[in-house]
Formats: sequence, structure tokens, C-alpha cells
Amino acid sequence: MRSAVFPWADFKAEPTKTGSRRECFDAPTATLERLECHVTTLNPGEAPHAAHQHPEEEVILVKEGVLEAVQNGRTNRVEAGGLIFEGSTETHGLRNPGPNPAVYYVLKIYPHDLAKPASR
Repeated sequence: MRSAVFPWADFKAEPTKTGSRRECFDAPTATLERLECHVTTLNPGEAPHAAHQHPEEEVILVKEGVLEAVQNGRTNRVEAGGLIFEGSTETHGLRNPGPNPAVYYVLKIYPHDLAKPASR
């Protein structure tokens, strides 16, 4: 992927069980094996999935609403404009505790030398 602009109007909202998801981009870059970005709209009281962990790192930017970020057993409240960093292999999860939908960008970072999980 090279330098580019991604207008909000180009992100098509696809319904999910808990709100919606907009794909922004997912491609290799000059320094990363893969850089992926999507926008999630999470309905009140919902979580996108159970707490989990993975080898890639994530940066989450809260655009609208409020999220509860659970990280390694600790819960923090994050309001619009706040950032969340999810470290590699650290347990994390999100939940919308507010009365309105929460909208947030997820930027997933996959370096070239990312350790892959062992096959089972």
C-alpha cells in the first residue's frame, strides 16, 4: 500500500450481530507484512466478541460514544477521542456500556517478523 486517502463515504457499513463493521483497508506496506483498518459500530450493552489475545498489535481510536476496555483483567472507561493500545499476546476485550452506539477505528499492525501461533 502506498500513500492514500480513504474517505468516510467510501466505507460501506455491513451489519453484524452487535452493530456494523466498515472495512477501510488491508494490505502490505513497505515496512509491514500487513496493515489493516476497519471501523466498528457497537450497539449499547454489546461486546464485539469475548476477551481474547493474538500476536498482532492494535490501536483503537474511539470516534463516538464510550467503551469499556478490559486489558489483562483491568477495566478502563474510554470516551470519544480516547485511544486504546492492545499489546501482542495480551488478553483484551471491549464492551459498550453507554446508552448510545459506540463507533471506533481499529488499526491492526502485522510486522514482517510476527511470530505465528503454533498449529494444533
